[in-house]
Amino acid sequence: MSTFEKIDFANYVGKEKAQPTETMTMSRRRSKRKFEILKSKKLGIALGIFLVIVVILVFAIVLPAKKLYSSVKVTEADAKLAASAMKMENIELASTYLGTTRTDLMQTQADLHKMSYLHFIPIASWYYSDGDHLVNAGFDGLDAVDTIVNAIKPNADLLGLKGKGSFVGGSAEQRISTAVATLGTVTPKIDDIAKSLEAAKVEIDAVDLGHYPTILGGGKINTQLTSAKKLLDEGSVFISDAQPLIKVLPSLLGEPDQKKYLVIFQNDKELRPTGGFITAYAVFDINKGVISVEQSSDIYELDATISNKPQAPTPILKYLPNVYVWNLRDTNLSPDFIVSMQEFKKLYALSSGPKVDGIIALDTSMLVSTMDILGDIQTEGTTFTTQTDARCECPQVIYALEQADQPVNYIKSNRKGLIGDLMYSILHKALSSSPKLYWGPLFQSAIAQIGQKHLLFDLNDPNAQQGLEALNTAGQIIPFNGDYLHVNDTNFASGKANLYVQEAVTQDYQLQSDGSINKTITIKYTNNHPPSDCSLASGGLCLNTTYRDWNRIYVPEGSQLLSSTGSEVKVTSYNDLGKTVFESFFSVRPLGEKTFTVSYKLPFKLKDKSDLPLLIQKQPGTNGNINAITINGSPFTAGVNNQNVQTFPLQTDQQIQVKF
Repeated sequence: MSTFEKIDFANYVGKEKAQPTETMTMSRRRSKRKFEILKSKKLGIALGIFLVIVVILVFAIVLPAKKLYSSVKVTEADAKLAASAMKMENIELASTYLGTTRTDLMQTQADLHKMSYLHFIPIASWYYSDGDHLVNAGFDGLDAVDTIVNAIKPNADLLGLKGKGSFVGGSAEQRISTAVATLGTVTPKIDDIAKSLEAAKVEIDAVDLGHYPTILGGGKINTQLTSAKKLLDEGSVFISDAQPLIKVLPSLLGEPDQKKYLVIFQNDKELRPTGGFITAYAVFDINKGVISVEQSSDIYELDATISNKPQAPTPILKYLPNVYVWNLRDTNLSPDFIVSMQEFKKLYALSSGPKVDGIIALDTSMLVSTMDILGDIQTEGTTFTTQTDARCECPQVIYALEQADQPVNYIKSNRKGLIGDLMYSILHKALSSSPKLYWGPLFQSAIAQIGQKHLLFDLNDPNAQQGLEALNTAGQIIPFNGDYLHVNDTNFASGKANLYVQEAVTQDYQLQSDGSINKTITIKYTNNHPPSDCSLASGGLCLNTTYRDWNRIYVPEGSQLLSSTGSEVKVTSYNDLGKTVFESFFSVRPLGEKTFTVSYKLPFKLKDKSDLPLLIQKQPGTNGNINAITINGSPFTAGVNNQNVQTFPLQTDQQIQVKF
């Protein structure tokens, strides 16, 4: 064993690691060089691919997108020129620019379709699809406008629609007649216009606003799209609902046969169920759009021509002092305007009034809103304005009209005939002017006043009335599947206290464990003004007196009365117009207030705390009574007029989803 040499393995292995051979070093250098070459080649390939992608993006997306953007700007510019030409009342120039806009839009569509491959790329496909819908909506909108423009063009010169100052011949009446005759060429095409607007609505509704957040630069686009959607939606619905009316509009305006309308003035400062005390009337003849006044007078004088009047109904005998027969001026007892006018027409047929083709009712709000646009009105040596009169803290025209109703100790002949003269002067100034000057604002104001029930219609033509009722212009109590509320006040006093009485309504829901609902309506009336001097000797204008209110609350049929407070008579319950009614009576003095409450049980139960639809119908003649909704006394935030609010002025009928 001694012949073998001892080997130190640990030392040997360590030496091998610490001193690599030359062969191993060269091998490692070759491997490193190969790696660097391979790395260089990969980098070159990646760079080449990147360059190819850039080239593809430039030629496939950037350049086409730039061309598309330029095309859109050109289209937009010509569309603005067309709109400008219309504002300048130059229909011929507008037609030319509309044609150019259509050509531009066709180019825009072609440029967009060259990028159709974006339809297959995530996210990018959203915007390509939105662009396609917007272009299609543009074509549909142009179709609607072209239909109208092409119908008007043949009479453009007679209408003064070839530019500012182009109407130099003929009278204002001739211009109106031409306008009505031209309207007759447009109305037969209303179906085509409605189809085009509906098609445009469908296209623009397909655009997803969520693709354009209000942050990251999308706010402007989102706002513009939202505005366009709203405009098209409202326009499409309006044309669709009003089609029956629009089609017969030339006929209603006396083309080809003359029409005759009874216009009644409802004084909303002495509130009655359909909007106000019927204080005056006028009979207007319309022949091819030209209006003339056949007669205008105090309603008392027309009442005086009726003999053997029937006995007054119970509410008048009970609450209106010293009135024992039914007069024309008191026939609007039903809160449904059409029902009230049925009673009015029965008595009117016994009077000396001429046969008419329909009844139009308006109140002081309609007069004031119109005069705000037209300015001061001169009639019969009197100037009427809407400036505030300190004597009543109301527009001067209101004070002047109330003066016509002032009690005096002598006979005053035709004391309210001036109302008819005023209405005629307003119509004449509006219709004899340039369309650009007043017609647009007047139309917009009229639509708003109709929505607020300050202008009501009951026409004999069934198609026209159908169209009007679709626009809620007939002041009707309508059926509704859900909860319902209509508060109807009647001022059975001689004063005009509704100038000063403020009203606030609160609806409180109490949901029971079995799903049934108890509800309490609280109405607070406040009069913060001092009483008027109503002495005949002093000659003061008797406006603010004790408010004697015959009150009716319309709720879902079958509701059960539980309790009430504040009425001076026993609250009664009965059915009317498909609703259950709670009737009461109370008074509100100047510088005083009154709170009336009524509690009742709704005729249905709520399942699983689901939403409850509620319709609140506004009384004609009222102007923004404050409303609130609470649940077990806690405020409920309601969506009203696109805003979430806890209290709101009731300017129009409102449908609300009550969430428990």
